[in-house]
Amino acid sequence: MNNMTTIQQLVCFALVSMISIQAFASDNKQPNILFAIADDMSHASAYGYKFVNTPNLDQLAKQGLLFKNMFTPSSKCSSSRAVVITGRNPWQLEVAANHSPNWPKKFKSFVQVLAKNGYHTGFTGKGWGPGNTHGILLTGKEYNHIKRTKKPAAAGINKLDYTENFKAFYQDKPKNEPFFFWFGSKEPHRSYEFKSGVKNGKSFADLDFLPTFWGNSEQVKHDILDYSIEVEDYDTKLGEILQYLESKGELGNTLVVVTSDNGMPFPRYKGHPFDFSTRVPFVVSWPNNIVAPGRAVTSFTSFTDIAPTMLEVAQIKQNDMQPIEGKSLVSIFNNKNANTRNSVVTGRERNDPSRPNGWGYPVRSIHTENYVYTYNFEENRWPSGTPDADYRDTDHSPTKYITKNSEQDGLIFQANYGKRPQQELYDLKKDPECLTNLANKPAFKQIQAKLHDELFAELTKQADPRMFGQGDVFDQYEGEARAKKYHLLVEIAEKGSYEWKAVKHMKKKK
Repeated sequence: MNNMTTIQQLVCFALVSMISIQAFASDNKQPNILFAIADDMSHASAYGYKFVNTPNLDQLAKQGLLFKNMFTPSSKCSSSRAVVITGRNPWQLEVAANHSPNWPKKFKSFVQVLAKNGYHTGFTGKGWGPGNTHGILLTGKEYNHIKRTKKPAAAGINKLDYTENFKAFYQDKPKNEPFFFWFGSKEPHRSYEFKSGVKNGKSFADLDFLPTFWGNSEQVKHDILDYSIEVEDYDTKLGEILQYLESKGELGNTLVVVTSDNGMPFPRYKGHPFDFSTRVPFVVSWPNNIVAPGRAVTSFTSFTDIAPTMLEVAQIKQNDMQPIEGKSLVSIFNNKNANTRNSVVTGRERNDPSRPNGWGYPVRSIHTENYVYTYNFEENRWPSGTPDADYRDTDHSPTKYITKNSEQDGLIFQANYGKRPQQELYDLKKDPECLTNLANKPAFKQIQAKLHDELFAELTKQADPRMFGQGDVFDQYEGEARAKKYHLLVEIAEKGSYEWKAVKHMKKKK
């Protein structure tokens, strides 16, 4: 009798838990959604780093989920954000696979769908971009009219007051209407105030992150600390927005997603296909709608999963978007792991037009727990841009200045700017910096062949033009304009206009 009572109690408890956790499925009230996306961020203290402090992100992770294997399929702003809003991989987005394109109107964003289904939508900072939206509200109405009244911690930080712009958005919201807000911080995009990290109390002793392929110079160390100041500004503004939502009684009904569009703006990171370049921070919090909060999620997930997640959370079953490639993360919220993958695919087409004819550097990669395999379709091209264009596919910075002026046959220069073979294979457990290429080594022949076949099979399934001998289309998109831009970059490089100097006044972010 006692055993039966215990069983009955357990069953009742499970049913109550299931009902409370999955209440959004039957509750007609659509949740608010706050989507916070940094610009070029790879780190947060929730992931164990000490040189950067992100208490607001960390708290959300404790209350929700910390994703350990979230990847952007393209580690560059425009194409990464295009994946977010469409749920499709870059090679499925025509010209939007490239950086700074004219938006192809056939692709609608999930934000447009939310707006059609009763959501008040808007953004501050950087929405989709850079590029030409043709006036389409891909991330909602723009709220960028309010500037900061207090001086930020560093001169390179954008003057927009993201918090006050969010408040203006919220005040415009009709009563009882749910909202979707895109908090697009422009940090930690370059430029940085040199030595702003030390100015704000940081020291080299704080650094627990310093890749071998950047060397050990003081300039590089300062650059990393300066980057951390901008990451912390993003986190601070996130905290202010969360506090405002709490004061309005809205936080309990708000799904919060915190991430970054791509890797940090340093050599070998932003724009490149390595594991550390495409893996980004990703935290989700949603009070009373996440089973076993505080979990670390190790399933392989992709930015293609964001759009279907938003649509499911908003209870929208039909839309007029192009077919979505990703899978909803709601099963992970419910601790069912129905989304589980054991690999993700990433890629790259034209970033900055820093090669003759404005050509890109086409790459596809497959990432697993133990390996990353990369196929470079045009191995004779320069992955970071040509020398005469000053390797412009890597953002200018103190770290770039140091690394590009190192010995050209040395590890530092070659890792950051040298040409790469057609196939690359790295053991992520033994070689997380991806410095020892195992491709074509007899001991790894089977692994290489297996990953190559899996990668090409998946790309074929996804109708990637490069699988059908049509990859040149990515170079042809807006080709004439990009070729002109390449020649302009060469002229600028010849004049030395982009050369980094520590005393040079930091440019404002665009």
